[in-house]
Amino acid sequence: MTQAPERRVLQFCHGYDGPFLDCARQYASLFTGSGHAVTTVFLTGRASDEVAAACASAEVLFLELSSKDVRGLKLGAIARLRRIVAERDFAFCIAHRFKPIYVALLATQLPVLGVHHAFGDYQRRGRRLFANLFRRRLSLLGVSDAVRDDIRRCLSDWPAERIQTLYNRVDVTARQQALLSPAQAREALGLPADAWVVGNVGRLHPDKDQATLLRGFAQALPGLPQGACLVIMGEGRLEGALKRLAEELGIMAQVRFTGQVPSATRYFRAFDVFALSSDHEPFGMVLLEAMVAGVPILATACGGAREVVEGAGLLFPLGDATALAQALLEVANYGPGCRDALAASMAERLQARFSDQAVREAFWRLPALAGLDATV
Repeated sequence: MTQAPERRVLQFCHGYDGPFLDCARQYASLFTGSGHAVTTVFLTGRASDEVAAACASAEVLFLELSSKDVRGLKLGAIARLRRIVAERDFAFCIAHRFKPIYVALLATQLPVLGVHHAFGDYQRRGRRLFANLFRRRLSLLGVSDAVRDDIRRCLSDWPAERIQTLYNRVDVTARQQALLSPAQAREALGLPADAWVVGNVGRLHPDKDQATLLRGFAQALPGLPQGACLVIMGEGRLEGALKRLAEELGIMAQVRFTGQVPSATRYFRAFDVFALSSDHEPFGMVLLEAMVAGVPILATACGGAREVVEGAGLLFPLGDATALAQALLEVANYGPGCRDALAASMAERLQARFSDQAVREAFWRLPALAGLDATV
């Protein structure tokens, strides 16, 4: 008996910085046990055995193009990808972000499933025209309903089933095993063992709105447990401005700016509460990481964060420092029973909506998938 030929899927990524390496792993893992072999191609970034090993793919290729190479028409990228596809029998392509979608559509004749991780990708008229030109073999995913609805507003004449949601997710077991204990995490970060710690992780950038977090923490501080402190992990152009604001608010002694911390999510059990004050977060992977650690969550009630947190944490209006302060005070008054119940609720939500298994099952039910690969 002849063996059925292996079906191949092309995953095309812009790069592997920040969360995008795990995004590559997430999408490759969708095909575990499906009979498909995934080839992951990175448009930018130097070749790395470590990156390749983290992709959960049968094959990983690096085009190693520069930022200059992927501006404009991207002819070099188109030619390189065309050669890769000519040498392999791919059923379809999953492309992350607009530039890889653009290159994949021009370089191949494959059906393309485009994944969008941010708002506003189709606000430009030229991008809408391009998407419409290739709409017969292009379907789109948003990483949250908020991103999906943003795309649908821009491409208003597309059928709804061609623009769907597929949530980001985590390997819950692997992330839990990587976590340090509360004592280990606090020692590594130089935090007092008995402090009540508010944590925040993200770029020091206007989109993350740590200024509201500082103001809310300052308002809440008189009512928080003695020794309360705020830990902000990350770096960015607003570091100086945020430190000056902490000084003006009189809380600099209670705020720790740690800078960039490698593998920051390993330290989440150092926190008594995790607060995300971002401006319209498309999804918020750090919220899932906090849920894995069993840490109570506060987040702005906008963007994809609402979909992650609602029912498993507290939401406050964007930019509302007073509401954030009230939420901090509420969490500070949680008793052990309340915290245990909340941790159980977060664990249940993770498994039901944001685990690899849950999203894998959702992926294979997508209406668009039947049109991408007739062999599925």
